Amino acid sequence: MSHACRCLNCITPPHILKKLLESQDRAIREAALASMLTTARLRGERSVRAATFPGLSGGARRTVYDCRNGTFLPLAVVARTEDGSASSDESVNLAFDGLGTTREFYKGVFDRDSIDGSGMRLDGYVHFGMRFNNAFWNGQQMVFGDGDGLLFADFTKSLDVIAHELTHGVTEFTANLTYHNQSGALNESISDVFGSLVKQWSLGQTADEADWLIGPDIFTPGVDADALRSMKAPGTAYDNPMFGRDPQPDHMDRFVVLPDTDDGDWGGVHINSGISNKAFYLAAIAIGGYAWEIPGHIWYESLLASHETTQFQEFADTTYRKAQIYGGDIPQAIAEAWQGVGIRVTRSTPCSGRGRRNDDTNRARRSSGSTSSTDTMAELAKHIETLAAKVSELARAAKAH
Repeated sequence: MSHACRCLNCITPPHILKKLLESQDRAIREAALASMLTTARLRGERSVRAATFPGLSGGARRTVYDCRNGTFLPLAVVARTEDGSASSDESVNLAFDGLGTTREFYKGVFDRDSIDGSGMRLDGYVHFGMRFNNAFWNGQQMVFGDGDGLLFADFTKSLDVIAHELTHGVTEFTANLTYHNQSGALNESISDVFGSLVKQWSLGQTADEADWLIGPDIFTPGVDADALRSMKAPGTAYDNPMFGRDPQPDHMDRFVVLPDTDDGDWGGVHINSGISNKAFYLAAIAIGGYAWEIPGHIWYESLLASHETTQFQEFADTTYRKAQIYGGDIPQAIAEAWQGVGIRVTRSTPCSGRGRRNDDTNRARRSSGSTSSTDTMAELAKHIETLAAKVSELARAAKAH
């Protein structure tokens, strides 16, 4: 599978930065413009970096660098390492701790060793640029801006933002969902889902206790906004003259069609992600308890079974199939969650392996040397998948004790 980077994965939606260009405050306009120009330049650098420098393994060790308000990462200085003591710089410590919490979540919950599953080093860069209103994953590192101090605060302050961006790396090393249109919106949604789960896991919150907000801590105190996005109620995170109104839909009837261009947010990837975000929220609330357990595992396994161009419908169908492992009311809860956002799951498992090359069922069919679509083979593959999942669950339970 190719892990070529297509677009820079940023936490701040471009429509917010564009809206800020209309501000009457010159400092806000200039900070927004500078952030947009820097982001545009970095997109080109990302594809070059991915083609030139592969990910480095190193026991998932953390290193945080200080950019000292520069934008050329090789000039950043080491601020904290795995072997060093805490820094006097709060941003350094917040980034270091956020990287560690995310690492521990993926290892403890999914037995995944860092971003790539093979101990990839976790490098974070703080104090990037001047008044940079964003944080991003560039295919190799996690980078944080300080914000303009007027509307946006330090981006290291939100754990879910850190986990969101690192999850773009997880997606890149698994399904590698193309950052355009529906697959891109699903890419963004996956990062929101696991960003929120890392926060909930760190706080020990159940699904009904969580706030389901993404980035609630990156705004300065005087800003009239709850967060960048709300998974519980997409479209309600903010509504003010400065940012405009949150444009996220919560149902396929309100899917937003935008150009597949930089200016169109690559088909609205930060906007339409609200639909699948709401589906996960509905599933988590219906199932109850800790959302990183059954719902989180279903979404994670579905990510592993997805591919570069997976669409909402296909992902919904996959989550329903993965839910069969748990039995009881779980599959129905998943189906109803997707139906709540206007997507009716396909309840029968497709016989064709096309478009599902990562799916365990199709892998079992290919290894058998047969591409038969008979009911017998389909049932056998499903049985193998179920047994494998149960063995994994038993192994995790034994490890926990």
